[in-house]
Amino acid sequence: MAAALAEAPQLRVLLKAATTKDAVVTSSVLERAGIASQRCASVEAIVTALHEGAGVVLLAEEALNDPAARHLFRALKQQPPWSDLPILVLARQGADSRAVAAAMELPANVTVLERPMRIASLISAVRSALRARRRQYELRTVLDGLREADKRKTEFLATLAHELRNPMAPLSTALSILTRTPPKPAEAPAYYALMERQVKHMTRLIDDLMEVSRVTRAQIDLQLEVLEINNVIADAIELSRPLVDAGKHRLEFQPPAESPRVEGDRVRLVQVFSNLINNAAKYTPAGGVIRIRVAKLPNSVEVGVSDNGAGIPADMLESVFGMFVQIDRTTRMAQGGLGIGLTLVKHLVKLHHGTVAASSPGAGEGSCFTVCLPLTHARVGACDPSQPPLPTRVRGNVLIVDDNRDAADSLSAALELMGVATTVAYDGEQGLAKAASAKPGIAILDIGMPRMDGLELARRLRGDPLHEGIVLVALTGWGQSADRERVAAAGFDRHLLKPVDMMVLTRIIEEHSADGAAWK
Repeated sequence: MAAALAEAPQLRVLLKAATTKDAVVTSSVLERAGIASQRCASVEAIVTALHEGAGVVLLAEEALNDPAARHLFRALKQQPPWSDLPILVLARQGADSRAVAAAMELPANVTVLERPMRIASLISAVRSALRARRRQYELRTVLDGLREADKRKTEFLATLAHELRNPMAPLSTALSILTRTPPKPAEAPAYYALMERQVKHMTRLIDDLMEVSRVTRAQIDLQLEVLEINNVIADAIELSRPLVDAGKHRLEFQPPAESPRVEGDRVRLVQVFSNLINNAAKYTPAGGVIRIRVAKLPNSVEVGVSDNGAGIPADMLESVFGMFVQIDRTTRMAQGGLGIGLTLVKHLVKLHHGTVAASSPGAGEGSCFTVCLPLTHARVGACDPSQPPLPTRVRGNVLIVDDNRDAADSLSAALELMGVATTVAYDGEQGLAKAASAKPGIAILDIGMPRMDGLELARRLRGDPLHEGIVLVALTGWGQSADRERVAAAGFDRHLLKPVDMMVLTRIIEEHSADGAAWK
């Protein structure tokens, strides 16, 4: 009963009986059943009480003749979309009331109960109405959540558009300069370096989006091994050092003499702590202090990353890890990035059976993010995964197949400049024909091509004895887990995302070209 009463006023019964005695008796019956109620002296009092919330309105037929009843019905018409407040009318036995008939014609949730009635019937009717009302409140919560998520998504898309325009502006300017005025030999490298930096920046933004999508849906496989937490943090500091130095921050980390050990994926844990350090660096004024502490507990290790920067408002501490959440949109846009680093941190830590929490005295008072991971007592290296063997080295040149002619031709030109012999085709059928004549040792195939796509082309090449031992590299914009599975099933050896990292691609060519046969 106490629990039910504690839910008032949202689930209370607003009661207007025919007489004061009836009201007292009915209220007592409801209270014994654990249902909170409030006796109202008039219909006007019910209308006033509705502003504080109600689960059910229970009123005698006589109350419908009160002039204030029209205010009640007006309030019912003005309910928000999620609300359909149950109205239980206790009608006189055998009476053919014009007021009751009019109430039943209203677009409202009105149920007529004839009195006198059994107590069990009354309690059953009220409880059924309250169950329906609870579902309405649940719907309200869902709708509020959807509205908030939509608002966050809108802000996120605005941030994404802002971040993508930033690198596009200097790219457009540099291209315009190079197109209109042929640069002097001493000037050209600066423009090329500028374009390379901006393309890398855009690639990082897109990679972040893909990464957060995969991680939040647990679509990644962890490469587990036993790690010393000191080494993981050292790698994260090295990764974040440029951003820390750019902000002229002082980073303090005193590793414990005996490093705690955890079982995890080195790359992913380095990503966790690097993101936290980056976050601290972005939101700490120049010359600030970032501190990293490690505390070994009986069954876990705690790593805290704190700063004396912008801080976090108390009402945001629980939601700061959420997707599309922005503490200060203007500040985030000024700092750069999409603001999804903390979302990645939360999900990666969860995949390692750990927890992460944020704390802050308030805005402008700095913040601290604490990661807790389970300890392991296994020796370092005990869980090192075996690496799959590389495909057998092959001979022949490199076949490039892509229906985007600019993409195919530019990749061919880049490889030719580095001394790699290439053959280019612009669709799957042409690629199959050129493969028969060129007999390439390596084929770089786009996936999303019309008619014969890259997957079908790969299967055809794999099934032809003429191309036994060919190394197939998928170069595509599709990078989700399901895409990688389809690519692997088609027989590809490697899966690269556009725009390709030329160092990675040339390394693959070197690894799989016997005696450098793919090179001129």
